[in-house]
Amino acid sequence: MNNEIYTKVEKFVVKMFKKNNDDLNNLNTKHLLRTVYWLKELKNDVDEAFLVAAISHDIERAYGYTKDNKDGFKSEDRLLFHQNEGASIIAKYLQDLGVEPTFIERVKMLVSKHEVGGSDVQNLLKDADSISFFENNIDFFINKLAVERGVDKVKEKFEWMFERISSGKAKKIAEVWYKEAMDKISNIK
Repeated sequence: MNNEIYTKVEKFVVKMFKKNNDDLNNLNTKHLLRTVYWLKELKNDVDEAFLVAAISHDIERAYGYTKDNKDGFKSEDRLLFHQNEGASIIAKYLQDLGVEPTFIERVKMLVSKHEVGGSDVQNLLKDADSISFFENNIDFFINKLAVERGVDKVKEKFEWMFERISSGKAKKIAEVWYKEAMDKISNIK
């Protein structure tokens, strides 16, 4: 498989997150790359559109549209905006590249439901996203966001990210990190 489009999108996504070279943007980049990895681990025959969706599913965060969210991590309005705005951003980029409309629509369909899932393929992306979240984000959430937003909000985020996992295989992979996260957050006074 050539994956020419994926390669261009990966460079674009990394560039967008690197423009503000800080710990959070570096963490987001790692999370996106590992989401691609976990997607392939969960299903080894994913198509290029799926890979593009995995690497770009959080592209909205590179633009900082939801950075000042004070309502917690998973308010319904925020999730919907994050998914839909991300789908629009990546669709526009793909259109600018001259990518076929059917490819673009598949990517949009996947990115627009990566937080809440829906179909089997949307759930697969959601599961890979959750695994990568636990693999990469525990310390950031505990050391920084628990102070800024509160231990209860972070604990709630960890619970939600684990409970939203659809497949048994993905849940088994994430479980070790989830338990580690819950142990760490429970020990904060």
